[in-house]
Amino acid sequence: MEFDVLIVGAGPVGCVLAEQLANLSNKKVLIIDKRYHMAGNCYDETHESGVLIHKYGPHYFRTNDKNLVDYLSKFTEWIEGNYYVTSKYINEYYPFPINRLTINNFFEKKFKTESEVEKFINEKRIKIENPKNSEEFVLSRVGKELYEAFYLGYTLKQWDLHPSKLGPSVCGRIPIRYNEDCRYVDHKYQLTPKFGFTELFKKMINHKNIDLKLNTDFKDLRNENFKTIIYTGAIDEYFNFKYGKLKWRSLEFKYKTFNKEFVQPNVQINYSNDFNYTRSVEIKHVTKQKIEKTVISYEYPTDKGDPYYPIPNEINESIYRKYKLLAEIETKEKNVHFCGRLAEYKYYNTDEVILKALELYQKIKENDK
Repeated sequence: MEFDVLIVGAGPVGCVLAEQLANLSNKKVLIIDKRYHMAGNCYDETHESGVLIHKYGPHYFRTNDKNLVDYLSKFTEWIEGNYYVTSKYINEYYPFPINRLTINNFFEKKFKTESEVEKFINEKRIKIENPKNSEEFVLSRVGKELYEAFYLGYTLKQWDLHPSKLGPSVCGRIPIRYNEDCRYVDHKYQLTPKFGFTELFKKMINHKNIDLKLNTDFKDLRNENFKTIIYTGAIDEYFNFKYGKLKWRSLEFKYKTFNKEFVQPNVQINYSNDFNYTRSVEIKHVTKQKIEKTVISYEYPTDKGDPYYPIPNEINESIYRKYKLLAEIETKEKNVHFCGRLAEYKYYNTDEVILKALELYQKIKENDK
């Protein structure tokens, strides 16, 4: 098959764009990935115990966009998401993100209304009008005690940087609630693919116009003639690190099998001030798999390994802006499009990155006219 489009990366962006180009524009698409599997960091697989695990950390799919749910429903059935997180502090487990229950338990209060909680937290807040970093952001929202209990230690482990050295967006993603909603996220649709993310994306690219090649590096095909290239890899690598390497945080996972149905009371427990790992995840709470064993993964942040989290500070953002300018020229002159977390040096949730891919397809379609 001769291909019209080369897609570098078989994660959510690559799979969505391949599906759109093949189905809606009748393009012949080659997807390559240097890993041994597709689905990117959404990849899930069966552990040796028989438990379905999320290999690269838990993926909690959520969105407020019904059209997105309808689109993905072509490729999967759904089960309700069961996204509940607790945070351990001095032998107690508190609902997280912080809500009224967290505040009542932590401060030994008995607030019953949102206004009572809001008034109390307003007294705890440190007045910072324009927070310039994550420390200032959290202090301005919840005050020193909750910051030190639930944010400071976790952030130090996760990023190996003090929160004062990180942009406000790092901790700003986490909501604060005055009600007793213990869900991890607020979105209208909180769902998980019934048979897993890998099966969803596998079905998505099951098309006669799409070919997938794994264990394949972009540099081996870079000089081939493709009308369009969609690049979802690391942007600094594409440009041979011309302006230096962008810094990322990675994760190392350790797994432990238990001969019981469940061990944890909920899917995820955060450890701000205990252990070297940041969280333990028992994904069976989400997948609802029926098996008399369970697996817990423990996450150890590291600077080595696959890139997971861009580090948002002034130095990295300055370097990225230089690469972004090169990328814009590459798009204009060579029809190479950059999309996704690695290519845009930005943290995206799964729903966000799929929407970015759908948006890019529309741009490519318009340019083809």
